[in-house]
Amino acid sequence: MNTEKTFDMLGYAKISPSELDKSGDINPFKMIGKDWMLVTAGDETGWNTMTASWGFMGVMWGKNVAVATIRPQRYTKEFIDKSEYFTLSFFEEEFRPALSFCGKYSGRDKDKAAETGLVPVFADNTTAFEQAKTIIVCKKLYAQEMKPECFIDKSCDEQWYPGKDYHTAYIGEIVAVYRK
Repeated sequence: MNTEKTFDMLGYAKISPSELDKSGDINPFKMIGKDWMLVTAGDETGWNTMTASWGFMGVMWGKNVAVATIRPQRYTKEFIDKSEYFTLSFFEEEFRPALSFCGKYSGRDKDKAAETGLVPVFADNTTAFEQAKTIIVCKKLYAQEMKPECFIDKSCDEQWYPGKDYHTAYIGEIVAVYRK
């Protein structure tokens, strides 16, 4: 599938990752923490997505990066582990019910696209969604499981990990950004 034509046909403009800080409307605290996002990996042969409200964006190793954190029991983790790329998709508020569904149910048990009406787009070696207003394509650079002995503030461990199901942090270089 020709990735550029696919996104162009859907009304996306490709912007350079270096332009993110110049657009003025990219606020990761709002986009991730308040608006939420879908973290997705896989391709036409198999993919999964999950809702996330934890993660971050910044600079690491001289590259613009995004970090997605995923617990071990999440089905999406299997896809990110075996994929070179993943996406972060951001939506308008009207899609909040779809994001809620994707966060509540596992792709092992439900067809998230069929249940929500979200339309997967297979491009740039990964999967995103036609309805997203912004898609950030990330190439995995690093992954590490959080460890209890690394918590300086032990209350974070106690509050967020009573089941000891520590997130894996995936640092991905932002290689493409698509905006409608």
